[in-house]
Order: sequence, then structure tokens, then C-alpha cells
Amino acid sequence: MKKILLLSDTHSHIDDAVLNHVKQADEVWHAGDIGDLKVTDAIKALKPLRAVWGNIDNDKARAEFPENNRFTIEGVDVWITHIGGYPNRYNIRIREEIKANPPKLFICGHSHILKVMPDKKLGLLHMNPGAIGIHGFHNVRTMLRFTIDNGKIDNLEVIEYPRK
Repeated sequence: MKKILLLSDTHSHIDDAVLNHVKQADEVWHAGDIGDLKVTDAIKALKPLRAVWGNIDNDKARAEFPENNRFTIEGVDVWITHIGGYPNRYNIRIREEIKANPPKLFICGHSHILKVMPDKKLGLLHMNPGAIGIHGFHNVRTMLRFTIDNGKIDNLEVIEYPRK
């Protein structure tokens, strides 16, 4: 079993509240718009990190992290990208690939809107953790915590903080 902390859209912001949740996870996944690499450096100092770059990220972030990160963990095929869209409205960049080869768990960021929803047509679970950074239009900072065990995604929790 793996305890996952999923976050996105930090926009160069990391604080003790987020890092306390990092310490409780087995792995941290970041769905892009990292901003300053001090964010990912702080996470990597505590736990293993899987991340992708987002549209605000510079060449340093793009050199360190891929645009798409697809992997299997605990029997679950996972695909993380920053701009991915939603069921029935996937981004044109990934639309054909996700239809031809859907993962079990599809994760994206970008919208700053927390959403967890099934795609019944493709048989996958879509997650967007919202934004945990302090820049953007969102009023509440959000991230997700869940477990993956033997092919099952379980124990999903939403973590919220007021925007500072």
C-alpha cells in the first residue's frame, strides 16, 4: 500500500502546512505549475516525488520533469499531465492517446478547480487536486490524499486551507 499526496499549481509557494502532509505520505505527486524549483526541492528532501511541468514552468523545471508522467504503482496505471481536460472534454494534445490507451487513474492540474470524477466511457478515474499555491483565482487552497493498494484507489480525502 502507498499513501499518496497529490498537489498541483503551487506557483512557487510551499509552506509548513503542506510540508506536514508531505511527511505523512509515502509519495508526493505534483501535477504541474511548480514555479520555483525550491518547491520540488523541499518535497524531494522529505519524500519521493513524481511531477510534471506546467505552462508557467521555466526551462529548468522542463529539464527536470516531463510533460507527461505515466507509470504503474501498486497495480494502478497512472498518467499525470498538467493540461489534460476532463471526461468528454480532454485536451486535444492527449485526446487520441487517452482514448486508445486509457490509464486507470488520470491526473491533471491547471484549472485550479478540485474535481474527482469517473470517466465511465473510458473506465478511468479523473483527479484534479485544485491549487495549493496562493496565486490564482481560487479562494480555497486544496490538495488530495489517497491510498493505492493492489489495484485499488481508496481512502480519498480533500485537504483544504484558506488562501492567504
